[in-house]
Amino acid sequence: MYGTYLRRELAGRRKQTIIVAAGLGVAIALVIIVNSLSAGVRDAQAQALESVYGVGTDLTVTGATTAPGAGGGPQFEFEDGEGETSDGTTSLSQSRLMADRVRGTLDASTLATVASLDGVSGASGALSLTNTTFSGEMPDMSQMGQPGEGGEPPARGPDGAGGSAFDIQSFTVLGIDPSAVSVGPLSAVTLQDGRALGTDDVGQNVVLVDATYAAANALAVGGTIDVGGTAMQIVGVVASTSNEADTAANVYLPLDVAQALSGVGDVISTVYVQADSADAIATVQAELAGALPDATVSSQADLASSVSGSLSSASSLITNLGTWLSVIVLAVAVLLAVLFTISGVSRRTREFGTLKAIGWSNGRVVGQVAGESFVQGLIGGVVGLVLGLAGVLAINIVSPTISTATSTATEATTQTGPGGGGMGGFGGPPAAQAATDVVLSAPLTPAVIVAAIGLAVAGGLIAGAFGGWRAARLSPAEALRSVG
Repeated sequence: MYGTYLRRELAGRRKQTIIVAAGLGVAIALVIIVNSLSAGVRDAQAQALESVYGVGTDLTVTGATTAPGAGGGPQFEFEDGEGETSDGTTSLSQSRLMADRVRGTLDASTLATVASLDGVSGASGALSLTNTTFSGEMPDMSQMGQPGEGGEPPARGPDGAGGSAFDIQSFTVLGIDPSAVSVGPLSAVTLQDGRALGTDDVGQNVVLVDATYAAANALAVGGTIDVGGTAMQIVGVVASTSNEADTAANVYLPLDVAQALSGVGDVISTVYVQADSADAIATVQAELAGALPDATVSSQADLASSVSGSLSSASSLITNLGTWLSVIVLAVAVLLAVLFTISGVSRRTREFGTLKAIGWSNGRVVGQVAGESFVQGLIGGVVGLVLGLAGVLAINIVSPTISTATSTATEATTQTGPGGGGMGGFGGPPAAQAATDVVLSAPLTPAVIVAAIGLAVAGGLIAGAFGGWRAARLSPAEALRSVG
């Protein structure tokens, strides 16, 4: 009886049913798409940070940021007679291995402090460095300073330019503890050739090289690479475990060797921390902040906010515009459902008055109106689910590519300057933005589907509650008198 009457009423009010279901459907589809895109952006951020952060890493501890301009760049100082001189031109080459000028270092004892805290299951230290190599040709200044006959200008340099030309080539270096590679950047790489670093490599002049950097510079296992003026043997070539992310550095070497070559002493720049569980991350972060007040403690969420490029723009767009748009559209759809339901109840005064006159209770009337709204909400949920799935499918088929950028690597620069000047004070190249392209997807989880349908049904029930309340207030006598 109830089902038959419900079906007949919905069929008789087809226009209202279509409008309410369509409104809720569009709102639910938007909710599904926004939530799926939000999950996709989170995955993309995790991909972008994976190589730098490490798969098994939950938190990082770094030194405090130094004041802008502090430290300066690598200083190249050449002694008299250094280099090879030919035809009045001296060829010079020198490498410097320097710590990050922006981020301060931590005492090596920080690692033990971190590892001793409750909730920490693993920790490893690393030292981030930049190897900068100066190479160039400098003219003989004694030949350039004498005026020519008749007061003519000084003779020009042997290259005819009257100046010096030099290159500054840089690559990133990461000193790591070979005995603790399960936490940190090396946990996010895979070995392509050769072998990995092990405990036997402590104190040895051996390195791992990033596959992309190795290919670009014709480096291979068994060869050597100059790091801080020392020839280091290449024992392995590594690549990121993600196709969309680069490794954390161009070259990896044992931590103690990195400290010795750079001359920075017994320090580290980063401690990578693994918590006992995901639930313990916030607690461990608070403990680290309390134990190390002068250090910076960051989680993956904190680092994700530092990712720039179009990925950052996409994250802001979805978080701000997308979320609020979903809320507004959903609120408007529910409001329209409520208004249509109340309006429908007002037009059914005679019907409900008659039903009450023949013995229908207020509860039965409210149940009738709520049931109709429930079915309309359910239909809207199905429509929204279909539209949402179509939108998610379209995004995954298109697979838009977005860029990320982090201040990690430095690139080679070539400079030509007049006169040459002194040998000291050549600064390293400015830090560059390492860009990575990430494919944005829109993953769909069962939780999102259930939540979307639940919102649609809830919207129908809210409309039914208001409509039922309006119907329950109708007096049978007044309803019948209004017919006449």
